[in-house]
Amino acid sequence: MIYGVGTDVCDVRRIAATLARRGDRFAERVLGPTELQVFRARRARVESRGLRFLATRFSAKEAFSKAIGLGLHAPMTWRACEILNHSSGQPYVRLHGALADWFVARGLSAHVSVSDESDVATSFVVVEQHAAR
Repeated sequence: MIYGVGTDVCDVRRIAATLARRGDRFAERVLGPTELQVFRARRARVESRGLRFLATRFSAKEAFSKAIGLGLHAPMTWRACEILNHSSGQPYVRLHGALADWFVARGLSAHVSVSDESDVATSFVVVEQHAAR
């Protein structure tokens, strides 16, 4: 059964401006540990790739927070939710700490899709609730 759906559209230029203003502190506030490694590696190769990665993750976390119905209120935090990629490229959600516990206790699973163009990043998340066994 569908528990919630979330979508978000993010202006990559806004993320660039925030990153320029706040520096890496912004990325460190938004990204989890594995995401931060990917961000730094992509940005080291091509600045715009790192920026688009940050924007898609920001967008996906916004969409996820909407789909679970919490917004950015505990236990939902930026760093407790990571949007990673399988080796095939398919994105997936990895949760940590209290958010992971909250999610599992409700029998939820998430499906995420991210996309970006030069100035726009967009994300769509569907959260399912599985019937008790």
